[in-house]
This record gives sequence, C-alpha cells and structure tokens, in this order.
Amino acid sequence: MSRVEEFEQLRPLLFSIAYRILGSVSEAEDAVQETWLRYEASPVQPTSAKAYLSAVVSRISIDVLRSARVRREEYVGPWFPEPLLADPYQDPERSAELADSLSMAALLLLERLTPLERAVFVLREVFAFGFPEIASAVGRSEAACRQLAVRARRHMDAGRPRFEADRQEREELAERFFDAFREGDVDALQKLLAADVSMVGDSGGKAPQWGRGIFGAGNVTRLLAWIFPALVRIGVTFEPHEVNGRPGAVFRDRDGRILNTWTLDVLDGQIQTIRSVVNPDKLGHMGPVADAWALAREANRARRSTD
Repeated sequence: MSRVEEFEQLRPLLFSIAYRILGSVSEAEDAVQETWLRYEASPVQPTSAKAYLSAVVSRISIDVLRSARVRREEYVGPWFPEPLLADPYQDPERSAELADSLSMAALLLLERLTPLERAVFVLREVFAFGFPEIASAVGRSEAACRQLAVRARRHMDAGRPRFEADRQEREELAERFFDAFREGDVDALQKLLAADVSMVGDSGGKAPQWGRGIFGAGNVTRLLAWIFPALVRIGVTFEPHEVNGRPGAVFRDRDGRILNTWTLDVLDGQIQTIRSVVNPDKLGHMGPVADAWALAREANRARRSTD
C-alpha cells in the first residue's frame, strides 16, 4: 500500500482525533493536512502508520490549541465548538462511545482541561490508545501520561450529569420538541423543557443573538413560540438533524443557505439546554452561509407590517 493510500485510509481517524482536541472543523482539517505534509516529507517509513500519524496529528493539535485558547478567552459571548453533522470515523462496535465524546457538552467539558490533558484523554478514553503510544504522541513519559489521564478523567467525571438519557429517549423527546416547535404548541413545549432550561447562542459578535442566553422554562417557551412564526414569514426552514452526535436541527434561508444549528441536551426526561451556533465563521464547512443580519432586518420589517 502506498503512503497516499495509507494516509487516506487513516484520514477519518486523524480528523476525529484532531476535532475532539480542537473543537474546530477548520483547525482539525488544517492539522490533518499538515500531518500529511510531514508524512510525505519524512524519509523514514514508520513501522505503524497509524501510530505515527496519530502522534503527529496530536502534537500539531496540541500546539494549535495552545494558541487558540488565548483567542477563545477574548471571544465575544459564549464559545461553542464548530458543529459537526457526522463523524467520519466509523467504528460500529464503539459508535455510542464515539458519539458521546462528540457532543457539545463533552467538548465544552474538555475545554476545562490543559492541552496535554485533553490530548491524553482523547487518545486514551475515546480511541483506546495504549500509554506507550500516547507517551510518544505527547512527548511525555508513560508515568506522566497516566497521571494526566487520571486528572483529566476526574475533571470530566465531575462535570458530567449523573443520569443522561439514552439515544432512543433523546431521539423521541427531540421529535416531540420539534413537532411542538413547528406547531407553536406552547403547552407541549413547556412540558418538554426543564424548569431551569437554558437557550444559549454562539454568534461571536458576528450575527444577531439574544444576549448571553435565555433562562427558565417560561422565558424559553415564549421565545420559541415567537421564533417559528417569525422564521416562516421570511422563508427560513429547519430540518431536524443529528448535530455532534445529539438531536438537533439545521436552519436554512429560502435559498438553502445555512443560518444556524441547534443541539439539544436531554437530562431526566426533559430538555436541559438548547445550544445555537450562528457565528458564520463556524458554519462555512457545511455549505454556503446565510446573511443573518439581513434576515433579522427582514424579520423586523415583516413583524412591523403585521402589527
């Protein structure tokens, strides 16, 4: 097998490692491309292409994350990972674990870790790499990597909800939620939302957004009941779609351009969090992006004409 063939076979795994370390589709794609350039330029053929390439993409991702953390601290408003509609790395035997590690909630928990802890956690807990391989990837001893793994697991376990819904329950509740949203059924919406539900958006200051979030079932229900008719008036449609391994939706303008994505966190049989990504810089990998400011102006004009 040629280097090109080996690399292309491993590309989905490399992207999946980089995305979980970085939380960014564009940065993960860049890390994978840089990995290929280094592999192509290397005069030595490694014993294991998988181990070698995984190590290279991990080191590149750690370096990128260190510089990205400064930018994220200066980010305007809440920061969410770039939405991913499908993980290219397919492992049917571990699909549930891979989907769990892809969720917005899990990726936001990973933000609490240092770059080294994050890389070690991803390689060990998500992709089941051995400590010798991890040590080579991150440039630390096996003993140090074991300590990093313990610390990372402790931080992640402390932040995880104790009783998260299973896949079938999430999907059934999401279907009821989007049906109620489409129909403007206020009573049904309120019953599906946790009392302390939050609806939070990531615009990065580059798209209209509802402040730092809407909180409480009553407030979120009123916003949801207002949003759908407003969207219909300006030709915006939505399609329920799994986003980051969780129920969600993709919203598009009348020309089919991406407006934003929603993801739903389900806990104890109710929706706990609705996360919206509307920052156009985080949507471009999904296709042409809508002009959210122009749509907001159009929605305001439409509302005034009906008042």
